[in-house]
Amino acid sequence: MLPLDPQADPGRRAWVTCPNCDDERGCGPCTAGRTCADHWRYLLTHTGSLLHLQCPGCTHVWVHESGFGATRSVLDHHARARTDLGTA
Repeated sequence: MLPLDPQADPGRRAWVTCPNCDDERGCGPCTAGRTCADHWRYLLTHTGSLLHLQCPGCTHVWVHESGFGATRSVLDHHARARTDLGTA
């Protein structure tokens, strides 16, 4: 289990389903597509429409394409990150 990212701030939240855990199962507001006080994710950073998120429950970190604004593919983002790190 990963520790919480140093950028994790409860003031910066997103309501996106965690691809690692099923913590929102059976939650009425989540099932209805509304925000709830319990099942939010840390919004660590964003690059355009790509959100970098961390689940406070299982601490999983992932990238989510929000579809808002100038969208980028997740594959393009990862390729650019590898190039920036010199591992391409």
